[in-house]
Amino acid sequence: MPIDRRAFLAYGAGTSLGLFVQDPFGRSRAIAGPVMGGSLRVDRVERFAMPLAVPKAMPRSGPNTYRIAARQQRQQMLPPPFGRTTLWCYGAEGHDDSFASPAATIEATRGTPIEITWINDLMTAERRFRPHLLPVDPTLHWANPGGRRDTRPTFTATPGPYRGPVPLVTHVHGMEAVEDWSDGYPEAWVLPDAVDLPEGFAPVGTWYDFFWAKSGRSDWGAGRVTYRYPNSQRPGMLWYHDHTLGLTRLNVYAGLAGLYLIRSDDPADHPRVAGDGTTAVLPAGALEIPLAITDRSFNADGSLYYPDSRRLFDGYAGPFIPASDVAPIWVPEFLGNVMVVNGRAWPRCEVEPRRYRLRVLNACNARVLILRFADPKVEVWQIGTEGGFLRAPVKLRDVLLAPAERADLIVDFSRLAPGSRVTLRNLGPDAPYKGEPDEDPAERRSTGQVMQFRVVPATGPDNTTPPARLALPPIAALPEPVRERALALVEQMAPSRKGEVPHEAALATFDPGLGRDRGVTLRHWADPVTENPAPGDTEVWAFHNLTGDAHPMHVHDVLFQVVDRRALDDETGRPEGPARPPRPEEDGWKDTVIARPGEVTRVRMRFAKAGQFVWHCHMVEHEDNEMMRPFRVGPEQPGEPQDHGAPKT
Repeated sequence: MPIDRRAFLAYGAGTSLGLFVQDPFGRSRAIAGPVMGGSLRVDRVERFAMPLAVPKAMPRSGPNTYRIAARQQRQQMLPPPFGRTTLWCYGAEGHDDSFASPAATIEATRGTPIEITWINDLMTAERRFRPHLLPVDPTLHWANPGGRRDTRPTFTATPGPYRGPVPLVTHVHGMEAVEDWSDGYPEAWVLPDAVDLPEGFAPVGTWYDFFWAKSGRSDWGAGRVTYRYPNSQRPGMLWYHDHTLGLTRLNVYAGLAGLYLIRSDDPADHPRVAGDGTTAVLPAGALEIPLAITDRSFNADGSLYYPDSRRLFDGYAGPFIPASDVAPIWVPEFLGNVMVVNGRAWPRCEVEPRRYRLRVLNACNARVLILRFADPKVEVWQIGTEGGFLRAPVKLRDVLLAPAERADLIVDFSRLAPGSRVTLRNLGPDAPYKGEPDEDPAERRSTGQVMQFRVVPATGPDNTTPPARLALPPIAALPEPVRERALALVEQMAPSRKGEVPHEAALATFDPGLGRDRGVTLRHWADPVTENPAPGDTEVWAFHNLTGDAHPMHVHDVLFQVVDRRALDDETGRPEGPARPPRPEEDGWKDTVIARPGEVTRVRMRFAKAGQFVWHCHMVEHEDNEMMRPFRVGPEQPGEPQDHGAPKT
């Protein structure tokens, strides 16, 4: 279905540029204008000046254990002469050189569980808490450790940014069949074990004590928690990041993210050579390169920039509390003006004229990437997605990745001569992605460039299997679903002198038979659970996108298969027309899927573990302001918190 893209620029006196568009259903709404930047002049940053940094393996504290802390660190993200950037980084306790962003990679083996103690060490050497590097909006529904925890506070006037101790809880994104007490539930956070925690502050989130008791462990305590990961799924690339209620966008932007690789010793998990059945050879060692791609903005001194006012998003400068529902600091989406790969701005990477395996993560807050090599002689095949290998290799010109999606690529540089240079470009828009073929691509000289590959002479023959000859491990079919849940993605608008402006993203249950006007029932984070499968149930969840943006939808604790997509009727929001199968590069196990505007996207999944989990949009600004919901597998658990904002412990 073609989507109406009528748009006009609107200027307000004393405000920044805003852009208004009509969504698929004809409603005018404000979206971001140009990407948001700090005082750094991007044209003065040399492109491809720094070599690509490849994350090291995370040091272990025992055979299958880790102790990983979050600390403040300085890192050279921009090329000299720019200064180093202050970040928050994960690293192994006792290994100061392991702290970086992205963090060192956790490497696990299928079938071998590991345990990780996560430590909130956001303190000075004197154990005084560090306030946030970025502006925290205390008017959202957030962790709120200084008030009624895990609630939306009540203010009588517009407050400034929160400057207290910062809560953390870590989620391994894509981990299947993990116990709920190890999933990184947004209300199971901890504050640092600082000596100066303000009186009356809750040291832990609402669900922390319940999960501690359920875990049966003795090694939880002040500022820390220990989780157990089963690693029972097919091999693939996961990632880990902070997931604190109402703070995910800021904690991840500050640097708290890293990669998590599950490998396998089982020959059945490895590709074969089509036709002869022998084990295929994939690029490995130095030929396997992880790429965590994100966008950031900076100030001239090298510090991170993130907007401290809603005005910088769409020009809306108030009124705020108590005259409106619009949050004064939160911005609906953030797109930076510097592309960063593995923690460095616009890096370069030397490659030989041979095949490489690139494991790519879109770690952006809100930016959708469309990756393309500038030289068509570079051949790209996708062999895997979030949950492991695809059904079959797919040759691609463009690689589309929404935030949190991953792609396992075989990239062939063999047709390039030594001395060649080829840029990996980004053709995704400098605005929220609509999924339309005529969207303007990113600015060619800045966010349209990701990194550069420089070809050097080969040091030996390429003995890897050509991707066209790969027979990938089979993908099991899921059982027939016991039910289908109709869910809606919506935006709540607030009136302003510039028209309606978004004040929160949200999720809803949906009755397509009643249409979009009467069939949508908003469900906020604090509302009772409405998605409650039984352990072992297979369900289809149908995401009806009634907004003007695409949303990457993520469901915790499961991997799913994309079923199909259908257009929605402009007036009613009901599905119409033929179903479209998933794209070939989606034909595998996934944990995040793009739900385009004006469409219903259906996914099928099996719920194995009983417990409390979440599903949400992975545009983290949306996730932090009501586009996240709890779901429960199985019955309510005895003793579980009954209220968001239980008494402090």
